[in-house]
Amino acid sequence: MHLSAPIYRLKRNARDLARQQGIPLHRALDRVASEQGYQSWSHLASQASQARPAAAVLSRLVPGDLILIGARPGQGKTLLGLELAARAGALGRTGFFFTLDYHERDVRQRLSELGLPPSADAGAVQVDTSDDISADHVIRRLASAGTPALAVIDYLQLLDQKRSTPDLATQIGALRRHVKETGAICAIISQIDRSFDLSPRKMPGRSDIRLPNPLDLAAFDRICFLNEGRLRMEAAQA
Repeated sequence: MHLSAPIYRLKRNARDLARQQGIPLHRALDRVASEQGYQSWSHLASQASQARPAAAVLSRLVPGDLILIGARPGQGKTLLGLELAARAGALGRTGFFFTLDYHERDVRQRLSELGLPPSADAGAVQVDTSDDISADHVIRRLASAGTPALAVIDYLQLLDQKRSTPDLATQIGALRRHVKETGAICAIISQIDRSFDLSPRKMPGRSDIRLPNPLDLAAFDRICFLNEGRLRMEAAQA
């Protein structure tokens, strides 16, 4: 059963409903869950947790992986990245979330609304919103962590905007060498070209990844595509 919106948005809808109708939050949550076809909010949360794409991705990650996560806006690529960082502890790792697109307050808010499983620790995620984010910046942060890292970078195209930083291919090459040498795991979120919206295909592919400058996608170990609640994960060098 597919939700009509991500769980964090449904929880926000329930809070609005509780305020508007002056009812307890738990009743509002149950009402929203009923509208989605579930017996209660706890039933919805339990089922949604089992179906989360992050669980499928985490189960396939190995030390040294460099992966790309691609989707159109609103399809859950940022939420997937946030959850991967929040669940890094389950792999004995420190989670990092590097973003050039959000303020830390916004990231923390979205983490708090994810409805994460008990094993996740959103508060332990190291959030970095520095304007200096680049491959070198990420590598320095990971090297200073003192523990194995699972890093998420939001997002690929923004790494390529500053003239003062190396070109995109050089940065991705540096990140690949770092994760291979240290056993870190790094996931990079990517935009998908808007032309995909006019395509009859159910899932984007490599040709849909928006690359303003040349980049050999074989630098990645795996590519994850998201669309309409579905996940496809493939080897980048296939």
